[in-house]
Amino acid sequence: MQISDLPYPDPGVPDARSGPRFLLWLGRGQLGGQLKSLAWGMLHFGGVAGLPYAVGLGVDAVVDREPNRLLLVGGLLVLIGVAISVGDAMLHRTAVTNWITAAARVQQLLARKTAELGSALTRRVAAGEVVAVSTGDVEKIGWFVEAVSRFLAAVFAVVLVCVGLVFYAPELGVVVAVGVPLIALASLPLLPRATRRADVQREKAGRATELAADTVAGLRVLRGIGGEELFLGRYREASQEVRRAAVRSARMWALISAIQVVLPGLLLITVVWYGASLALDGRIAVGELVAAFSAVATLLYPLRHFEEIAMAYSFSRPSAKRAARVLSLTRTDPAERPAQAGTVEEPAAGGDLYDPRTGLLAPAGRFTAVVCGDPDLAGRLAERLGGHAMEDHDGGDRGGEEEGAGGSDRDAKDGPPVLLGGVALDDLELDTARRLVLVQDKDPVLLSGTLRELLDVPASGAVESGAALAAAQCADVLDALLQSAPDGVEDPMDARITERGRSLSGGQRQRLALARSLVTDPEVLVLDEPTSAVDSHTEARIADGIAALRGGRTTVVLASSPLLLDRADRVVLIDGGTVAAVGTHRELLHREPLYRAVVTRETDEEQRLAGLGLTELEEALTEIEESA
Repeated sequence: MQISDLPYPDPGVPDARSGPRFLLWLGRGQLGGQLKSLAWGMLHFGGVAGLPYAVGLGVDAVVDREPNRLLLVGGLLVLIGVAISVGDAMLHRTAVTNWITAAARVQQLLARKTAELGSALTRRVAAGEVVAVSTGDVEKIGWFVEAVSRFLAAVFAVVLVCVGLVFYAPELGVVVAVGVPLIALASLPLLPRATRRADVQREKAGRATELAADTVAGLRVLRGIGGEELFLGRYREASQEVRRAAVRSARMWALISAIQVVLPGLLLITVVWYGASLALDGRIAVGELVAAFSAVATLLYPLRHFEEIAMAYSFSRPSAKRAARVLSLTRTDPAERPAQAGTVEEPAAGGDLYDPRTGLLAPAGRFTAVVCGDPDLAGRLAERLGGHAMEDHDGGDRGGEEEGAGGSDRDAKDGPPVLLGGVALDDLELDTARRLVLVQDKDPVLLSGTLRELLDVPASGAVESGAALAAAQCADVLDALLQSAPDGVEDPMDARITERGRSLSGGQRQRLALARSLVTDPEVLVLDEPTSAVDSHTEARIADGIAALRGGRTTVVLASSPLLLDRADRVVLIDGGTVAAVGTHRELLHREPLYRAVVTRETDEEQRLAGLGLTELEEALTEIEESA
């Protein structure tokens, strides 16, 4: 795989059982690139390892006054120099390619998982952790993947130097062959402590990133209540904790680096002292002493890669663990999904949408409104209807802090899957499920770009963008976009929308998102509070527009607005997680006190008074006046 070939047509199915398994899976996936990098590394380090022997041969040729042999040694040095230069350049090229392709593969996997899980991802994993994994962690994982081949090439060079010295100058070679492994292994006792400190640093950095992401997301609210300084102080304290952890980690790595400098230096002194005594006794030639000295000095370069691979693994292991945790998440708990004997066929058009957990039934082609007293329950129900909800068995979402600590979300039970036309949505291919059922949550996101690009979404083609904008009552939004557009832009469809639509009001963003959903024209459209940020007059017109444009298509709206509920063909009241009543808005308003309380915002006292007869009502009013 070359960089020009990215992205991968298919990044594959990762082994996300643990961080080390994920790193091993990445390495196997780039076996060809690793072998190329290893081959060029062996050429480069082989040249580095052969350089001392060539220098020793040259010294011997000078001492023995043999110009022809010196000339051959000169040619050998030229070849070694070419091998070192070419090998180094190509090693760097292939190593960087391995780094970038590994990082790109991880990013593709994370993007695919994000698209699969949708908004449920941030309820399973904190948003800051997702950001940390997709940025800094990806780089560290790529670093380890590319460092493996260079480390193996360095091992080859070290073995080559030691074995060569044993044959070239046996007495000195034995000293080097014994000392080098001791130097390479001297840092091993310190690695567990260094790894733990690196883990602590990464954990604190992840928490600081999560805090920063949460602060930025809620900045408007914080400014409204004057809480900027409070959260700034918290982030400052978190940053200081990261700094202190980084210093402690750096001290340990500095000690390891010092060992990698001091011990080879001691070995070099030992070789020079012992070699000089052997040369004075005439037991070795001067060229052999020079070769041994040069070989030990040269070993300092490949030995650095022993320290680097230890650092790369220590930093990439927690990063790989976090990435594996995100990639191991699934749309639903596998234990809850029934075994399928073969390929699940797509449900026939016009099937009912049914949720066995709550008992909610949305008949095909009808406009169904759902009323929930708990707004959080409504949000979770909307996601369940889309086939990608992830919550605990009791319906409560796990908090982000628990998730960051590694809570076992996969043990969550979500009940039987939602059925469309008798077919479980969870058993369908993801693309099919998304095409059949579209869920718009209560806080939809607008991507930056022109309005035309915003509405350029996968759609049936049956609904024109103009009709969708009209149904969503976006006339004033188009005027606002056109007024803020640069000179020369005459068509509001070519006006640009800023990031997340920040230049628009909440109601304007909500209506544009609704128009985008209407353009898609799915088999089933689920809307969670689509008009919560608009005024009542606009809301009434939007309700008429949705009913008219979605005629003959299944539409489910979770809301408590009487204007929307009155336009629905069927209204379902959810209480305690199950269906409590079904009927039209006016029917439920008269016969269901709980429904009336939710829709009209009645207090308990108002409900009690509404249920009293005339005589009882007069007595109750008298009691209230006397108590007052």
